[in-house]
Amino acid sequence: MSAIEKTDVVIVGSGFGGSIPAYHLAAGGAKVTVLERGPWLAADEVEHDYLLGSSYTRAFDFVVGDGMSVLGGNCVGGGSVVYFAAMPRAPRFVFERHGSIGRRMWPSVLSRDTLEPWYDRVSESIPVSTQDWDDVSYAGGLWAAACHHSGRTANPAPVAVDNDRCVNCNFMMAGCKFDAKRSMLTNYLPAALSHGAKIRPLHEVQKLERTEDGGYRVHFTVLDDVDYRVHTGTGAIDAKIVIIAAGAGATPVILQRSEAALGTMPHAVGRYFSGNGERLNTAIIDEDRAREVLGLARENGLAYAANHIGKGPTVANWDRLDGSLPEYERYSLEQLYFPPGLGTILAQVPGGDEPRWFGVQKKEMLKQWASWLTIFLMTEDDNEGVFGTPPPTGNAYRISQQMLGRGPLRYDPTPNTRRGWALADAECKEIMEKDGIAKVAPWTNDVVGAYTVHPLASCRIGDDPATSALHPNHELREHPGIFVTDSASVPGALTVNPAMTIAALAERAVPGIVRAARERGVDVSYGAPAPDGSITGRRAVSKLSVVAGN
Repeated sequence: MSAIEKTDVVIVGSGFGGSIPAYHLAAGGAKVTVLERGPWLAADEVEHDYLLGSSYTRAFDFVVGDGMSVLGGNCVGGGSVVYFAAMPRAPRFVFERHGSIGRRMWPSVLSRDTLEPWYDRVSESIPVSTQDWDDVSYAGGLWAAACHHSGRTANPAPVAVDNDRCVNCNFMMAGCKFDAKRSMLTNYLPAALSHGAKIRPLHEVQKLERTEDGGYRVHFTVLDDVDYRVHTGTGAIDAKIVIIAAGAGATPVILQRSEAALGTMPHAVGRYFSGNGERLNTAIIDEDRAREVLGLARENGLAYAANHIGKGPTVANWDRLDGSLPEYERYSLEQLYFPPGLGTILAQVPGGDEPRWFGVQKKEMLKQWASWLTIFLMTEDDNEGVFGTPPPTGNAYRISQQMLGRGPLRYDPTPNTRRGWALADAECKEIMEKDGIAKVAPWTNDVVGAYTVHPLASCRIGDDPATSALHPNHELREHPGIFVTDSASVPGALTVNPAMTIAALAERAVPGIVRAARERGVDVSYGAPAPDGSITGRRAVSKLSVVAGN
């Protein structure tokens, strides 16, 4: 084991929840070290294939649990490198949700109104823009036309994409070769580095313990660049403040493993996990009917046949994001491109014989892959996920060199969650099958259980110590100086893509972290501009006195 280093702040993870405080604290004068378990991939290292050892398998972490599987980022930039760049703000009703606890799950100081200036700051910093119909992909246009035909509305989604750079290659989920997708690699992380922050890839944090001076010692393992099951070294860093932003599938595991050294963890650590109510449907488009019914034409007589052309989600249906509806009946339906791999394995044959995810009928369906349309459902769930005993190292028992592991998450969907899925499935089917445009079926849950690309709430903020792991300012209950600023801190399902809300909450947490660091003797200030130097967002949120709950 190497000599123990010292710094002011250690940040575990470099996605939205880690990069944002890394920038602000480094810009404010603190010594910041970011430990990231995945590799550091430059744009020219992003490969457009799905082979083992490519950027695709190196940058992802796919963990199979008991009833729930989680797909997340595993690289410098974290989930921001592999997300689809959709950045909607959470609907107003989300902040009033009761969910499984029967009372408001969000802290009383947080609402859409109080989070709005932080949303503004993120929008300026990344930046985020609303697309117009000229930016929409073929898949988005087909989805919009189908929604209109069935009497629904459709909207171009707000995105963090530079459309002047985008070539519509549809590989954005595996990272962007063209730097068109605005990940943390294009804004907060470079800004943090310019202020002296240190980023260490392939450093997997295992546990925390207290030091004699009241700080924390962060123990890590260094991973092999090719086989993540191989450990090439160990080490530790002492810090006065620790920010854990390893993702909702890993943050609670680190804290659970640290319990022997730190003492009892809050009850909600590793409980109340939410998959953001996510589910996917595959529609097999009848090209002739789509042309005749929707009036679409692309080329060579095709109406669509463009599943592989475009970029992630570009169009969403938000008709059911209505706060007057009962809880569990509110959801969004979003066109989404899911690349080969899980998408082709888990897609079921509409109306086929059981089982419908493999066999002769599935083989025939695969021949029509260019005419597939994937619809992403985000519903309200019951926060029913629970993490069991943590593995000896990491967040999962690694099965392969990269990407695949078996984790301790248990998930048994409640009738409320299943009802939300069923309602969203039925509406998706009604939209796409009207007048024979397509045949639709949800992805199977037989292979890996339910699945999510947006895990949330495994260490959530809240007012009630019995049902929240964190104070409203993101500090871990009974463990001052430890903060959680990633998706684990979000209280529950958002019914929309969560990246914008995760980032806004991380921005909001920074002033409180600065205050805690000062109290621990760190010479740090708050008030840096957006990473690009803009000041509009800064003016909205720069005064510490406006930060409710801190």
